[in-house]
Formats: sequence, structure tokens, C-alpha cells
Amino acid sequence: MSKVAIVTDSNSGITQAEAAELGIYVLPMPFMINEETYFEDINLTQEQFYEKLAAGADIATSQPSPESVMKLWNSVLKEYDQIVHIPMSSGLSGSCQSAIMLAEDYEGKVQVVNNQRISVTQRQSCLDAKLLAAKGMNAKEIRDFLEADKFNSSIYIMLDTLYYLKKGGRITPAAAAIGTMLRLKPVLQIQGEKLDAFAKARTTTQGKSIMINAIKNDIENRFGGMTEDKHIWLEIAHSANPEAAMNYKQEVQEVFPGYDIHIGALSLSIACHIGPGSLALACCRKIEI
Repeated sequence: MSKVAIVTDSNSGITQAEAAELGIYVLPMPFMINEETYFEDINLTQEQFYEKLAAGADIATSQPSPESVMKLWNSVLKEYDQIVHIPMSSGLSGSCQSAIMLAEDYEGKVQVVNNQRISVTQRQSCLDAKLLAAKGMNAKEIRDFLEADKFNSSIYIMLDTLYYLKKGGRITPAAAAIGTMLRLKPVLQIQGEKLDAFAKARTTTQGKSIMINAIKNDIENRFGGMTEDKHIWLEIAHSANPEAAMNYKQEVQEVFPGYDIHIGALSLSIACHIGPGSLALACCRKIEI
């Protein structure tokens, strides 16, 4: 049986310390901040990132260099026979397609998963891949399984501010001004490839309810309903908003009693575009093997 390693990037929300505990390898995502390169969770902590964001720094996301990707793969292949590489969604970054091209030179030893997930759902894909590897699947079988499973997840994100969407040119200044004046809390969704608008809430309370109802609807209509075996993973993510995330967990638990709920920080690649203060609610269907 082949020894299969799981590799992902820091968009999964898996820290270097957590990766060491889980036996997963994490490629740090690079950021250009005031024309200087930083790497997530290496020389750029969550706290430092939000400090620079609040100070008005010029921040841009970037792809990992081919050299950094291959260096990690080559190092891992000294100990393992095969690699399953799980990057962020191909619809949100070109890093997935770049990795697929690089893997062509590895004679099948590196299988890149294009399962269009990010943040806490990408993290769950990594945990699923570990489980599948432990069950004896090879890298290609794991890739095929995860890509077939890619739409069994949802993420909804409530923004606290429209400032960063306006700054990034994703909404017009006029729309941002109207939204700010009306104190709107936009709720976005990630279903597969894209980050799209989902709803507009007047209050934080309404926004949190919208996300809970959306997840409940997805479970009932897409994922087989709320069954006794609790076959759904629930996840809460946030951008520099841990206390609100903990409070939200209690609200979610009341609607989904007995379900496992993981809390994690939103990846900085998302936070860069939406800013601090956001809350997200996600779900993934548990894999059946």
C-alpha cells in the first residue's frame, strides 16, 4: 500500500502548528503588503495582518511560486510515495490550475484536487483525505473521490463593513455609501467556484438568522435532511471576530442540537477582500466510505 501525504495551503485555515498535529503539510500563502512579501502563519500572523489592514496598508494576495510548491512536494516525497494536494477553489485563485500543471512532471505521484472549496470546507476536505488514505486509497482514488464530493458543502458569510469590497472595486462607491447609510449587512455565499451575493440583512441578528436558515435549507434539500446520525459537519468561521463566533456557536447549537461545530479563522485571502468583523456559517456532508 502506498504511503499518501496530504498537502494543502493556508487558505484551509490549518495553521502550521495544527498541521504538525494532524500530519498534514501546509503551503503558506504569500501576500504583498506595501510591496513587501509576507507568508501567512510564517512571518505574518492573523493579528499582524489585521493591524496592517486597519492602518490602510496596500495588501494584495498572490499565488505560491512554482519553486515553493515543488520544493514542498519534493521534500514530502522523500518520505511518502504519493501526494494529494488540496489547494483553494479554482474559481477563486489560479493557484489550483498552476499546481495541476506542475504535477504533470511528477508521473502521477502528485494528484491535485480541484474540489472548489476554501476555508473551513477546504479544511474538512483535508481531514476527509486523511481518512481515505488511512482506508487504503491511493492518491488518484482520493482525488477522484473528493472531486465527486465537491458540491456537498456550502458557505455563507456575513460582512460587517462594505469598505473593503469598495476598496477592491467589487462594488461601486455609490452602492457602498448607500449600504453603509442603511447599515446593511450583506450575506455572501460560496457554492462551488464563486463568491456571490446571497442576501442583505438590516441587522447582525437578521444576518445570522439568514445564514442559519440557508444552511438548514441546504441540509433539507441538498444533503438528505437532518438525520439521527448527524451526517453533516457544521463550521463557523470569522475574521478577527472570535468572541462573536463563540456566541454564534451557541445560537447554531440550539438549531442543530448534537451536531459537531468547528470554529476557525477565515483565511486571510478572503479577509483581505471583506475586512474584519465578518461571520461565516458552513456545512459539509460527512463522507461515506
